[in-house]
Amino acid sequence: MDGMNNVKNIIDIGALEDIAPLGARTVTTTFGDIAIFRTADDDVFALLDECPHKQGPLSQGIVHGTSVTCPLHNWVISLQSGEAQGLDVGCTPRFTVKVEAGRVLLSLP
Repeated sequence: MDGMNNVKNIIDIGALEDIAPLGARTVTTTFGDIAIFRTADDDVFALLDECPHKQGPLSQGIVHGTSVTCPLHNWVISLQSGEAQGLDVGCTPRFTVKVEAGRVLLSLP
């Protein structure tokens, strides 16, 4: 779900500074709740707010580097790909998100 060209479903999530570094914010969409993550380097990522293991709320997990650890069973999920890391197997859907003029913009397909 990459790219924002020719996309009409763009949601302005808010200012980047409104999301704490290593924090997350959720937005409810027709696709379900989507978690918007901010890394320590101010990169932003968007994943469905469900761990692929037992649907734990990833938005309540711990962000470290470009990963988030699920609060339920400590699965580590890549913010870049949505893939479970290590020996765990599964993938969380990801969405395109970017920062433009200090605003976080989420693109829905």
